[in-house]
Amino acid sequence: MSRDGERLIETVNELGTRIGHLLSDMVPPAAQVHLLNAQRELITALMLIYENRVGAAPLATRSKRARPRRRTTPRDRKIPIE
Repeated sequence: MSRDGERLIETVNELGTRIGHLLSDMVPPAAQVHLLNAQRELITALMLIYENRVGAAPLATRSKRARPRRRTTPRDRKIPIE
């Protein structure tokens, strides 16, 4: 993972921690658990999106790749059922 990605994770975690401390008096414990799980899922989704964007090939390169053709054999065909 790149240094930018690590800094993004640290920043989001710090922000979540600070907001959690502010809201801990007003939010019931069951809701806090739910919010922490939602925060964890959001961070995971954001990191996956970030890694996908950073690691993706340029559009011109992706469109020029040849797809390997799958050879069909007699076994690959449908079997007639009587």
